[in-house]
Amino acid sequence: TYLGQGQPNEEIAKTLILKSIDKIEQLIPISLSDRVSFQYTVLLNSSTTMVAAILAGAAVAAAAYAGKYGLEAWQAFKLRPVRPRMRKFYEGGFQATMNRREAALILGVRESVAAEKVKEAHRRVMVANHPDAGGSHYLASKINEAKDMMLGKTKNSGSAF
Repeated sequence: TYLGQGQPNEEIAKTLILKSIDKIEQLIPISLSDRVSFQYTVLLNSSTTMVAAILAGAAVAAAAYAGKYGLEAWQAFKLRPVRPRMRKFYEGGFQATMNRREAALILGVRESVAAEKVKEAHRRVMVANHPDAGGSHYLASKINEAKDMMLGKTKNSGSAF
């Protein structure tokens, strides 16, 4: 038929569209089950994609948090004071009367050491434990007693404390 003869344009458009759809369906034979399967596959693929995106986002967030806390832990680890692997000074208690072995342990020297080394060790330990610098009077007296014992200036006189 000739367009515009007695029919409104909307009706003509509808009929043309319906005829076109019928022709397309005849050219591409798709059954109802195929259409449902296709729609389900599209829906499944889109939900799978969404789940994958959510999981990827969660993995990125977890990595960011792990990195943040890892850096904080590393910085705290670096700020810790260095602890020597070996003791520098004698850490035990004192005996009732001081002997040469205990004196050497207090000063951090060997029992058979030169007088100069004893004086140097006494100076070093005394600077670290001097009462004027916040150290203990008791420790200062023990350090002095250890120096005297190592230099041979005293004979088991015992502690003042």
